[in-house]
Amino acid sequence: MFVYLSKKIAIPNNTKLCSIGWSRDQGYIACGGNDGMLKVLCLESPDQKVKGTAAQSNLSMNQTLEGHSGTVQIITWNEQFQKLTTSDQAGLIIVWILYKGAWYEEMINNRNKSVVCDMKWNADGQKICITYEDGAVIMGSVDGNRVWGKDFKNMSLSKVEWSPDGKIILFGLKSGEVHVYDNLGNQISVIELFCLDGGSSNLVAIKWYNGNAGYLKKSCPCLAISYENGKCQIMRDELDELPVLINTNMRVVSFKWCHNGSMFAVAGSVANQDKDVNCVQFYTPFGEHLRTLKVPGKDLTSLTWEGGSLRIALTVDTFIYFANIRPNYKWGYFADTLVYAFTRPNRREWCVIFWDTKGSERYIKYVRNLVNIVTAADHCVLMTKAEDSSHQFILVLCNAIGTPLDSRYIDIEPRFICITSTHVVAASKEAFYTWNYKAVKKFNTDIAQNVNRKKDGSEKYFHIDDVPSGAGDGITDLKKAKAATSDPVCSICVSDKLLII
Repeated sequence: MFVYLSKKIAIPNNTKLCSIGWSRDQGYIACGGNDGMLKVLCLESPDQKVKGTAAQSNLSMNQTLEGHSGTVQIITWNEQFQKLTTSDQAGLIIVWILYKGAWYEEMINNRNKSVVCDMKWNADGQKICITYEDGAVIMGSVDGNRVWGKDFKNMSLSKVEWSPDGKIILFGLKSGEVHVYDNLGNQISVIELFCLDGGSSNLVAIKWYNGNAGYLKKSCPCLAISYENGKCQIMRDELDELPVLINTNMRVVSFKWCHNGSMFAVAGSVANQDKDVNCVQFYTPFGEHLRTLKVPGKDLTSLTWEGGSLRIALTVDTFIYFANIRPNYKWGYFADTLVYAFTRPNRREWCVIFWDTKGSERYIKYVRNLVNIVTAADHCVLMTKAEDSSHQFILVLCNAIGTPLDSRYIDIEPRFICITSTHVVAASKEAFYTWNYKAVKKFNTDIAQNVNRKKDGSEKYFHIDDVPSGAGDGITDLKKAKAATSDPVCSICVSDKLLII
């Protein structure tokens, strides 16, 4: 992926910004700051045909909302009912609604006892959970009624999050602990925090991706717990005992999932010799680092994603910075056919479309654990991961209508893959694999049979440190292909005659 800063908006009167939230469905951006400053902006009108990074950058809305007096610290959107909920340092909560193109105050709540530390709507927008620093919790409905309230004594609360099904609520404490409750306020358990490794840090975020846009794969990590010291724990659910552990090596201030759970962004600062440098780091749910974006300014305070996750907005000092994102899509073009893949909310598999651009015919395939797509000449390869415990990957050779022609299991973890009119080349960090699929006299579509087939000479493994590299018949002992190297592969490129690593 590629990410770059694209726009900067200055806030009048040099008001320092503290919070921001981007409505994913309607495109409105709410930003809050000192002295009760609250604005709602819109970069393009909701009915504008051209959206995303190609859209015009002029503001179609720039409304200042009056009502807060203290610093606006929390902003949360109710997408289903098009409501905006904000809270300031004095504990005042205001619910805003859109009426005839402008935002108006609908409800006000002020407990006058403690500061609101967090508040979240559940996935269907019917209920909101409000937590206070003194341990008080209020569950409210979308129409303003109080569902229940509890006072958790001897608990100093910090964060709150709903499970995707709304049956579980997670409460984060100032001590860094995360407690699991049901939606009636009864405690169930305490989450084990592997990422802290016995230490402690301030809790920055608990974010549970709700799955509304589907998942990358079955049992994909979707529950994130992030700490100020840069350590994050990404879990499959609240009971996960083998979470993904990440150390961002930065002082974290904000953490947000993108709209489909395929990646998340962590915003904060990295300590340098002269001064701290603001940056945003992007990761997959499995802990793979994708990109780092450096951000100018002194005090980065919050982060939010656009609805389609092609942009992010950041509050830095008295400015809003926007960055455009170019994700790594799974797609290719061959034989007048465009092949591309995406996830659907109601299916665990990837939906792969083979679109004949001349005849306008479309062929749909559903593929589990799709990793990559590469194309050349008259063929494409769908690379998937085996569902068993073998940790193998599968290369499926297909024609222009998506019919599998041949397949191979490989025993390295391919980070890079290319295809020519005769060969498929896949490379891990330590080794690379070549498959001369044109050398096979007859394609074999039986994947199970290919697991135990005899070597026919069409496949070869090579370690990257072999001298000369890529010569001879390759490695017969696959353990040697996985031997560590001090100079790992970072890119490959292939033509009909040459392979460059």
